[in-house]
Amino acid sequence: MRSDEIKAHFSRAPNRALLRSLGVTDREMDLPFIGIANAYNTIVPGHTHLRQLGEKVKEGIAAAGGVPFEFGTIGICDGIAMGHEGMRSSLPSRENIADSIELMVDAHRFDGIACVGTCDKIVPGMLMAAARCNIPAIVLTGGAMLSGYQGGKDLSLIDIFEGVGRVAAGTMSEDALCDLERCAMPGCGSCQGLYTANTMACMTEAMGMSLSGCAAIPAVDAAKIRIARETGEAIVRLVKDGTTPRSIITRESLHNAIRVDMALGGSTNTVLHLMAIAREADVPLSLEDFNAIADQVPHICFMQPSGPHSMQALYRAGGIPAVLNRLLKHLDDTPTVDGTTIRQIAAAARVHDETIIQSTDHPVSDAGGLKILKGSLAPDGAVVKCAAVPKDVWRHAGPARVFDGEPSAMRAILAREIREGDVLVLRYEGPRGGPGMPEMLSPTSALNGFGYKRVVLVTDGRFSGGTRGPCIGHVAPEAAAGGPIAFVRNGDIIEVDLYAKSIDLRVDAQEIAQRKKGWKPITKPLKGVLDRYARTVEQANLGAVQR
Repeated sequence: MRSDEIKAHFSRAPNRALLRSLGVTDREMDLPFIGIANAYNTIVPGHTHLRQLGEKVKEGIAAAGGVPFEFGTIGICDGIAMGHEGMRSSLPSRENIADSIELMVDAHRFDGIACVGTCDKIVPGMLMAAARCNIPAIVLTGGAMLSGYQGGKDLSLIDIFEGVGRVAAGTMSEDALCDLERCAMPGCGSCQGLYTANTMACMTEAMGMSLSGCAAIPAVDAAKIRIARETGEAIVRLVKDGTTPRSIITRESLHNAIRVDMALGGSTNTVLHLMAIAREADVPLSLEDFNAIADQVPHICFMQPSGPHSMQALYRAGGIPAVLNRLLKHLDDTPTVDGTTIRQIAAAARVHDETIIQSTDHPVSDAGGLKILKGSLAPDGAVVKCAAVPKDVWRHAGPARVFDGEPSAMRAILAREIREGDVLVLRYEGPRGGPGMPEMLSPTSALNGFGYKRVVLVTDGRFSGGTRGPCIGHVAPEAAAGGPIAFVRNGDIIEVDLYAKSIDLRVDAQEIAQRKKGWKPITKPLKGVLDRYARTVEQANLGAVQR
């Protein structure tokens, strides 16, 4: 066992003495040592219940013949960080989480690792660490919050963000918004729709790194407690079998995850995270893989924020196993932490509500939920959640309204300075220029709150999984790296065609060359984490990983 490096041989007597001070018994010295990386904290709603789940994982590990050791990781709530400078810390936290788990695993020579987490950057960071360390690993995702409720309508956090726009537009009172905010978020768990947190839980299950059925179980459901116990038991089996993450996280299993992503119409952030996980697992994956799969796999679940269905509805309809059942003919047969293959899981599953998980013959849309766009504005690619874009805006050409950062764009939106047909360009918000590639949920929600129908947003930053509408992010190269987005001027025509997967700046090459003369990127005074991040981060089309 790997842990023998800290407990076997007389030379390890000092190490054993420290282990004994923790209460480790003579019998346990001969058992596998299992680390539990738990993102529990009391500032993130998706994490406040993870202490209980961690205890059940411990029980499962002990019952199966292992010795559990729990430690913490950080976690940032994107919703609380949204709309101010704190959002720049969100994506960099993914690297911090991966690094901290790697350090704990390497220092303490664990035989296996169980990762307990929820929310946007936490689960991706855990998967990155699992692939990097490549000791037996499993992930328990914490589950979604129940829907809020008011006046006969299910609510989610996005109702509040869009309510801000309605108040600014004068169509909702501040008192009504305050009433709404009291009803929208009824307890623990990740935000209710298919936003990034829940999309990544689904991706984790689809790639085989969490137990079957885990992703869609609500945070407060007793089934989540039971699967936590089973997760603890499973990691001991994985250690005894010698099953490592890189035997599960393969090109084929990542393709399965992308297939599920397309079927669900998930968050654009999954492109960043799956690329980063592939990088850690030494698996070749490119943006072209996403488009190729989108052309093959239809969008079959009309999930929030694009549609009406919450994660709770998906759970009742059969969860990810039922989605896999619909996609059976498309799936590669890959191993999972269950000890069965993904096609075996898919074949055994049943769809309990066909209005929520539709058939591939009668989909929500023939096209997968995400598209990668390329063209003169984004030579290295950009990402759009086409599932959330009305078909009458799939082709659009309009004049650019250029903003060097989200705050100035937000001021213009709230001042009603935007016109229908405009293409808002929010630049210097990329991985390097942001830095941290902040999400743009506040401006997109404000636009929806105002009722705009034909305003396109284009940014080298990111969009929240809660975003809906014609919003194109991850433009690469970013403005700070000298990408074409840096040279757009007010009034330039930008043409978007989701059918053709293109995004073009209608300015001739000679004019762009003139604009480049003497150009210097806008820089910001930075220190600490963000300074290191800005100096070492790669572009969005490579997963925004640090070199």
